[in-house]
Amino acid sequence: MIAPAWMHQQITVEQYDSWSEEQCAGIEIVDGTVVVSPRAFKRHNRLVKILAVALEAAAGPGWNADFGFDVRLQEVPLTNRRPDVVVYRADTIDIMPARPEHILLVVEVVSPGSETTDRVVKAEQYARAGISYYWRVEQPPAGVPVVRTYVIDPATRAYRDDEVFTGVVDAVAPFPVKIDLARL
Repeated sequence: MIAPAWMHQQITVEQYDSWSEEQCAGIEIVDGTVVVSPRAFKRHNRLVKILAVALEAAAGPGWNADFGFDVRLQEVPLTNRRPDVVVYRADTIDIMPARPEHILLVVEVVSPGSETTDRVVKAEQYARAGISYYWRVEQPPAGVPVVRTYVIDPATRAYRDDEVFTGVVDAVAPFPVKIDLARL
């Protein structure tokens, strides 16, 4: 199968914004280049759903937690990421793609094939964009997921380690949340 021509050229903000939601699903734009994301496993999707629901409940009325939408990290060259879960200001629900200044937390669930991107590349991009909190969730093939939390250091615009949780995540900054990961 030959990839469409648009996958081999620099994508601008105007081009991307003209595409339909169906065209944008399953892709990210990194430095103007289309990156196709592999289809997630059912276990991955279930964990994303559990995290989003728990974070939504914990965040309170001023915040929403969702998945499956773009976060525009930079305009030129265009970089749009689709974090697994995003906690963002509720009053910005209609601003699409979401902007870093509206986002409190991004969560990436590491899957086979995304290890380096989720552990290194995305964390660096989210930190440069100024997103305050980053969680990376590791899913061992058997056992309980591990949540590694990071908080941005404003002086360096890099994340520093915060805490590591397994089983039940409780009282995690910036808001108290209890997530029973053992039920997966």
